[in-house]
Amino acid sequence: MAYETLRYEVADSGVATITLDQPETRNALSDELLGELIAVFEAARRDEAVRCVVLTSSHDRVFSSGANLGGFAADVPLVHKHLGTERFPRLFRLIGELGKPTICAANGHVLAGAFGIALACDLIVAHEDAEFGTPEINVGAFPFMIMALIYRNVPRKKTNEMLLLGERIDAREAERLGIVNRVASGEEFDAAVREWAEKLAAKSPLIMRLGKDAMFRQMDMDFADALDFLRAQLTVALSTEDIVEGVTAFFEKREPNWKGR
Repeated sequence: MAYETLRYEVADSGVATITLDQPETRNALSDELLGELIAVFEAARRDEAVRCVVLTSSHDRVFSSGANLGGFAADVPLVHKHLGTERFPRLFRLIGELGKPTICAANGHVLAGAFGIALACDLIVAHEDAEFGTPEINVGAFPFMIMALIYRNVPRKKTNEMLLLGERIDAREAERLGIVNRVASGEEFDAAVREWAEKLAAKSPLIMRLGKDAMFRQMDMDFADALDFLRAQLTVALSTEDIVEGVTAFFEKREPNWKGR
C-alpha cells in the first residue's frame, strides 16, 4: 500500500520502520496522517514477518509538532470535529494491543498530541537535542486526548506542571523522570535504535505477543484481579513450544529456534 504522509519498510531482521514524512508541516497530526498511521500499524500487526515496529520522523529537528491546530478553528460542524478526534484513542489502543513491541525513535521535538503517541509506544529512544512538551495551554487549548497517557507515564506533579505551564523538558530531564528509556547523541542515535529494535525482533514472537497483551490489559486492573489474570497468562505461556525451546537453548548455550507455537 502506498502512503502519502509516511514511509513504511520492513527489514529482513523483522524490524518495521514507520517514518512520519511531512516535514513541511513538521508532521502535524492531520486527519490524513492519523488515518495512515492507523492503517500502517494495522498492516504491521497482520504481517507475521514484522516482529518489532520503530516509529520515527524524516524531519531533522521535529518528530511531530502535534495536532493540526487549524482544525480546531475550522468552520465545520462540531459533530465532525468530535468524530475526527476518535482517531487518537483508536491509535493509542492499536499500539497497546499490537502484540509486537514498539519503539518511538524521537529524533526531534515531541510536542502536544505526538507526546501521547510516543508514550503509547513501549520504549522511547530520544536524540539528545529532542524536547518534550504539551504547549496546548499557550494557544488556548488543552491536551485532553493524551492526558490519560501522560498521567500513566509521568509523575503526577510533573504532569501537572507540563499541562498547566505548557513548558518543554529536554531529553535528559525526560530520561531522569522515566519518560525516556535512553538518550543518544546524534552520531549514536540510529545505532542505538537499531540495537534495541533488532534485540526485540529476535525474541519469540509468540511469547512477546502474550506478554505485550498482558502488559496492556493488566495496567488498570485491581491488584488481585491482575494477579489472577497474569497467573492464567503464565499457564498459557507454559503450554507453548517456544518456552520449552527457550529454556532448552539456554541450558545448551545456543541461540533458540523459535517455532511460534
